[in-house]
Amino acid sequence: MAWPVLVFDIESIPDVAGLRALRGESADKSDADVYAGYVAERQAKGQSDFMPLHLQRILVISCVFRNAEGLRIHSFVDKDGASEGKVIQTFFNSIEKHVPQLVSWNGGGFDLPVLHYRGLKHGVTASQYWEVGETDRDWKFSNYIGRYHMRHLDLMDLLAMYQPKNNAPLDAMAKLCGFPGKLGMDGSAVYPAYLAGKTDEIRRYCETDVMNTYLLYCRFQQMRGGLLEAEYEQEIALVKQTLGNLAPGEAHWDEYLKAWG
Repeated sequence: MAWPVLVFDIESIPDVAGLRALRGESADKSDADVYAGYVAERQAKGQSDFMPLHLQRILVISCVFRNAEGLRIHSFVDKDGASEGKVIQTFFNSIEKHVPQLVSWNGGGFDLPVLHYRGLKHGVTASQYWEVGETDRDWKFSNYIGRYHMRHLDLMDLLAMYQPKNNAPLDAMAKLCGFPGKLGMDGSAVYPAYLAGKTDEIRRYCETDVMNTYLLYCRFQQMRGGLLEAEYEQEIALVKQTLGNLAPGEAHWDEYLKAWG
């Protein structure tokens, strides 16, 4: 398994300000009423009320970063409701600095397009991420943008053989492989939690999701021969040790380890 590896996951909420602007809603109308009106219109048409990707405001980006120096878990969080651009820029700065292999679960279908749209909105720069061989020929056939390239490994997409009908949920695959899976929240609960001021709980949820993805990546590396059995067991032991060190200050890791058994 080649390092560095950066596994990532995002949590987003409806961009009600953007929705208001696109719909030409009155400034006197509350955010709750703007959003409720949108949802009601969609439901009346028998359509999903899930916001289109360009109206998904990024709240949290959680990462597992693995290199020769060890394993780290970190989140970039828009805590004041006005730092989305900074959160996205900081994430891409990490890619610029380390040039890691990116790993995600459905990152090509959701996380990266959202990052693209929202990054464009905020004027984010990410030259290395967008390199496709124009300035460095080595990147022509190995870049972050190509669906079939390994610089960004969308593990769900690859395991499904790039057939959306074959996609499997992260939670189900994590549990089938003996990992904890999701704990205490799912994507549908994120916006209500945000409205209730529970941003830190959303951050914890995102971190456990990204850890599930990293563990599935390790299992995948074992399957493809990137990790020998002993190396895989060593990596799992490192994960448990790392989470054990974090658990005293972060209760979700204590819960995660207990669920892991």
